Amino acid sequence: MLMMLTLVNEWSHKIRKEGYQLDRQIRAIQREEDKVKRSLKEAAKKGDKGVCTILAKEVIRARKAITKIHTSKAHLNSIQLQMKNQLATLRVAGSLQKSTEVMQAMQSLVHVPEVAATMRDLSREMMRAGIIEEMLEETMDTLEDQDELEEEAQEEVDKVLWELTAGQLGQAPAAVTDSLPAPGVSEAAGASAVLEDEEELEDMQTRLQALRS
Repeated sequence: MLMMLTLVNEWSHKIRKEGYQLDRQIRAIQREEDKVKRSLKEAAKKGDKGVCTILAKEVIRARKAITKIHTSKAHLNSIQLQMKNQLATLRVAGSLQKSTEVMQAMQSLVHVPEVAATMRDLSREMMRAGIIEEMLEETMDTLEDQDELEEEAQEEVDKVLWELTAGQLGQAPAAVTDSLPAPGVSEAAGASAVLEDEEELEDMQTRLQALRS
């Protein structure tokens, strides 16, 4: 029993460590996103719509990456909670119990490059301990990130452009032009769109916060 207690505590430590690594990854992506935002705003001042569109896609990629990492952290938190339950069960019943929750969370995390190696190792140990029933195998995503990005709806790019250029760029696709609108044109529409984007950003932040909890 003492050996099992030590093992579960080791798992919990490894999971917490992976969570810290993901936090650092998020901060690194956010720093890069801030750089891209500054570059996009500079390009908008110069009227370079082509560069702005490319940079807007980079912002979208960064935000999607951060969202995926927050989802991974939620899975890690779920496993941590289950490890606490396993410790409680071990102290009362003297044995570990199979956990569908751990199995599902591990299955999701073994596909995440940042934590895949650690999750594969833990899955082997948990299988031997009887917490999960089968080995987890890493699989490749069917689509590369670049392919997914190319399929992004133009509306999503427009939203980022609206947000970061205060309405200078990013009109609905049917109304997009190759040049910047004259200063002062459609100011009311621009302000309304920026307000809507701010509300959407707040909604996104709320959803991400829910994943962290």
